[in-house]
Amino acid sequence: MMIWPTSSMFGYIWQYVYTFYLRYWLKWLIRQVTGTCELQRICSGYKAGALRTAKAEYSLQSSKNKVLRGALEAKKSNLEQCVDQIMKEKNVKLQKDPLFKGNLQICLLQITGYRSLYVSVEDLRKEPFSSENPEHETMLLKLWDLLMPSVKLESRVTKQWGDIGFQGDDPKTDFRGMGLLGLINLVFFSENYTKEARQALSHANHPKLGYSYAIVGINLTEMAYSLLKSGALKPHFYNTVQGPPELRHFHQLYCFLAYEFDKFWVAEEPESIMHFNQYREKFHDSVKAHLQEPDVDLTLAVSSH
Repeated sequence: MMIWPTSSMFGYIWQYVYTFYLRYWLKWLIRQVTGTCELQRICSGYKAGALRTAKAEYSLQSSKNKVLRGALEAKKSNLEQCVDQIMKEKNVKLQKDPLFKGNLQICLLQITGYRSLYVSVEDLRKEPFSSENPEHETMLLKLWDLLMPSVKLESRVTKQWGDIGFQGDDPKTDFRGMGLLGLINLVFFSENYTKEARQALSHANHPKLGYSYAIVGINLTEMAYSLLKSGALKPHFYNTVQGPPELRHFHQLYCFLAYEFDKFWVAEEPESIMHFNQYREKFHDSVKAHLQEPDVDLTLAVSSH
């Protein structure tokens, strides 16, 4: 009995044939007709942002030229030299295409910057919270002061931590999954969007619709981290940062998630915190859907300063 290939198998075969054979000849043909290479057409044919940078990234990744592929791994200090090498390889004349160099350099700053950002975020995630570290302790106490300015902590280890959504008497145990990254995000939101953070805390302490503010915040750090790791945040950063995204941009993204999740939770009116995972996934799916939009911008517009 003959088994016919499924549509997905046809799709895989077509993708393979296109990537390894047809694409090269198609690019060659268009170059003969237009007199421009694929990167030139991308940099001039698409507006600055996610669409241009994503297409440039794919073009470089798919290239058989080592110079082009190598540009994706270049350090920030070498990017201008990389662009010059690409222009030489592709015979791009600055006189004929004066904007190309600057446009491609911005794309490369964003592409390589995203990779560097992931390394920085991962380092913070791997760094455990330590009670022996004065900086860690100062940051934790600062979180309390920002959220509960009129209430004094009775001691470092106290049930009061439950008032801002930690599970036990000592918050250090709650940071195990996301390390220092979870605490930094909570403090960044509370410091830069104090009014919004306190409002979210008041919602979290609602007798019926409440949730564990700090624990949910750490959970949202995990969401932001996983989106970064998978590459899903590229469109957002490519649209909002005209250069390499840095840690503060990641913390800003977290602020958006924290603020929007609080609004989402209140609007959904869950029966209890026991349904948290279900609503978290619904919110996660909504964020991922937004990240599919070419002009996506997950920036928290409000500010308490």
